[in-house]
Amino acid sequence: MLSQKTRVLIVDDDASMARYLSTYLARHSFDVNIVGSGEEAIRMFRVYDPALVLLDVAMNGMSGIDTLERIKQIKPDVSVIMLSAQSNPALIFKASKLGADDYIGKPFEPKELEVRIAKVLDKQRLVSEVTQLREQVRRHSDFSMLFGSSPKMEEVKMTIEQVADTTATVLVRGESGTGKEVVARMIYSQSGRRDKPFVKVNCAAIPHELLESELFGYEPGAFTGANRQKLGKFDQANYGTIFLDEISEMHPALQAKLLHVLQDGEFARLGGKRDIAVEVRVLAATNKPLERAVEEGIFREDLFYRLNVVTIHIPPLRERREEIPVFLDFFLRKYSEFYGKQPAPFSDYAVGRMMEYNWPGNIRELENLVKRYVIVGNESQIIRELSTHKPIITATGSANSPIWGIKQTDTAAIPAPPASVLAPPANGHGHVTEMEVPSLLEIGRRAAMQAEREAIERVLAQTRWNRRQAAKILKISYKALLNKLKLMEEQNQIQNRQRSA
Repeated sequence: MLSQKTRVLIVDDDASMARYLSTYLARHSFDVNIVGSGEEAIRMFRVYDPALVLLDVAMNGMSGIDTLERIKQIKPDVSVIMLSAQSNPALIFKASKLGADDYIGKPFEPKELEVRIAKVLDKQRLVSEVTQLREQVRRHSDFSMLFGSSPKMEEVKMTIEQVADTTATVLVRGESGTGKEVVARMIYSQSGRRDKPFVKVNCAAIPHELLESELFGYEPGAFTGANRQKLGKFDQANYGTIFLDEISEMHPALQAKLLHVLQDGEFARLGGKRDIAVEVRVLAATNKPLERAVEEGIFREDLFYRLNVVTIHIPPLRERREEIPVFLDFFLRKYSEFYGKQPAPFSDYAVGRMMEYNWPGNIRELENLVKRYVIVGNESQIIRELSTHKPIITATGSANSPIWGIKQTDTAAIPAPPASVLAPPANGHGHVTEMEVPSLLEIGRRAAMQAEREAIERVLAQTRWNRRQAAKILKISYKALLNKLKLMEEQNQIQNRQRSA
């Protein structure tokens, strides 16, 4: 018996041959689809996503060789068996170079076709298993590195082990760069769905006008330019896991549709006339306080409770500094091997400076710093980077609030620039020493950052925290505004902790 439920696309302009192949393969429990030209094959391939293509070489219009080349561009690892009445060595060689797995001459015995198909699919499974094993080894290394020896991360690890092999929805929370996606992948890798798809969607990176079609797909005619069916991410993740990163950025109108999927396990494609049942485990992540978003009416309360079945909080790097040397060693080995370089280990002084630094970008920032060190090989430059990234913006209030304790309508609460921004301290004789004087470039940079901060806060107050409207008024992109708010928040959190210390 050949492989069960394997999708096979037959591409042949000989209708009788195509029907014969379809009937034969259907008897062996294959899921079969037929097209009569190369052009149709390209359109069907994107929708049908077969594991195997039986492709005739000589067809009217687009040739089998050209069709093979296009198919391999779309999905390089798909298996393709070429069918031809010609025994042309040059043609066979060209098909092989383009990635064809086998070449069968017509006419052929059904048993021969069965054996050749089984051989090709066995090879495909072997390659897939090797790839998965390599990926598991790489991820295991990443996971071990992430969890180090910190007691806080041991708690996270225990929670992952408890929830991984369930169907519970999990909300992963933590600052940007703490490793939320790594945690999501660890849950997936320890679950019973690890051999099923893992589909990631970054809700902040896709405009909300396009996110719905990205998540749920669309039918032909759903909108101008929709001339074919498109499968969405939930289709692709069926029986597997979908990871919704930056879930707080999802538009409220789309939140209702996501809630429907979580409650009923069904969704409708754009332009579709019926609901489609799916069985998908949902993992979500956010670096924002969703409770605050619920209070402000920009995140649905019912969706919040649906997502918040199990919550995993990942502590920032500054709260587990004992792991910094472990990360440094891991990333130094990783990127030394990747770039083929052998930089010297970090000195005790450099490690000490890194232990003192607050890492607003968390593990991602540390990883990028080590990567630059491996490339440049200059430790002094890395230490200077840490010095120039000290936060200089001041504000008061809770680090959990969007503008750190400043009310949305209270623009008077915005602090004035500290005198130290422009006026350096004098020494005991009333003179300013050379080391105490910031450069004009630094003075200008600090003043510009303070002015930018005040402008952003003022416009946000005027728009009642409508960030898209604020971005238009400020004449910057929505994503640029989000990045600036994130940077302001991280800098202010560091400043607050330095004061409290």
